[in-house]
Amino acid sequence: MGALPGACPGYQKVTDPAVRASFQEAWGRPLSETPGLTLTDMMVAAHDGRVRALYIVGENPMMSEPDLGHARQALAALDFVAVQDLFLTETAQMADVVLPAASFAEKDGTFTNTERRVQLLRRALEPPGEARRDWEIVADLATRLGYRMDYAGSAQIMDEIAAVTPIYGGISHARLDDGAGIQWPCWDEMHKGTPILHHTGFTRGRGKFHVVYDRPPAELPGDEYPLLLTTGRVLEHYHGGSMTHRSRVLQSLEPGSYVELSPGDAEELGIADGDRVTLRSPRGSIETRARTAAQVPRGMAFMSFHWGDAPANALTSRAADPLAGIPEFKVCAVRVARSEAPRHARDEVPALSEAQPNEPLLARQTT
Repeated sequence: MGALPGACPGYQKVTDPAVRASFQEAWGRPLSETPGLTLTDMMVAAHDGRVRALYIVGENPMMSEPDLGHARQALAALDFVAVQDLFLTETAQMADVVLPAASFAEKDGTFTNTERRVQLLRRALEPPGEARRDWEIVADLATRLGYRMDYAGSAQIMDEIAAVTPIYGGISHARLDDGAGIQWPCWDEMHKGTPILHHTGFTRGRGKFHVVYDRPPAELPGDEYPLLLTTGRVLEHYHGGSMTHRSRVLQSLEPGSYVELSPGDAEELGIADGDRVTLRSPRGSIETRARTAAQVPRGMAFMSFHWGDAPANALTSRAADPLAGIPEFKVCAVRVARSEAPRHARDEVPALSEAQPNEPLLARQTT
């Protein structure tokens, strides 16, 4: 619903005059024809002073952004940061205002999965404490800033989505009430949805081909940093871990951070399973435990980015793909050595609050 910086809801380009005219009529406000910034671009702009405030909803860039030292400087340089989230994440700990949000089980609405199926979600619990539903927070804030939003509920919001977004044109809470869901595109109330996309042809023709040229990574191993670090996920945790770390089951299965090394590299470095090790890159250092893994090739190290006490992205580079803008999370040069004395990265990048790991966030200031 408009999460892409260059598109209005439903992949409608902001550069298209007809798209802007449609939304301007519906919303009663002029829209810029200039595409917005990606998150990585926002961090650079914040660091340079071109962006002065951020309103962050459900994201934790102080875990997920590359080169966390730069990300910390960028957030610290802002005049104002608001974070809307369920828990006091590493990013929320840096915010001027924290707005406590409701979880999926505490609100009504719809969600769309990766097969384009829109399904109705009904509230099972009331939001705890001062937590509120996302749309209520946004509507209240918009109203206080001078743009009145007085929706009666999430069904009315869905009706507005259908009115301004053609691929959702026939979707409503009433049609979703049977629980089966509808797959977009669904053009009108008589349309049954589209189980198979591009069934008889592609919307843009037979296809568009591009010539691409290989470009080597911005940073490769060398004498000072001889190993190539690649980052990724583990089965038991997701992203910055703000939710999965609060699951006792998942934490018992995978309780802490580690770096995987090939048995050959570990032997050469004098590192055994369970040893505390320090990883260093040109951007910083973290401490974690070592594991040997036969699937890791010589010259490479693998680490997930789920843990705040050893954030792998404190090491990764901000170099990005020139077209997609995606940082090179999978390639950066590091060196690994056994740690002489315990030292934790939590002194530089705050970890999740451990005082009440299963308690919802209470607001320092609400809308």
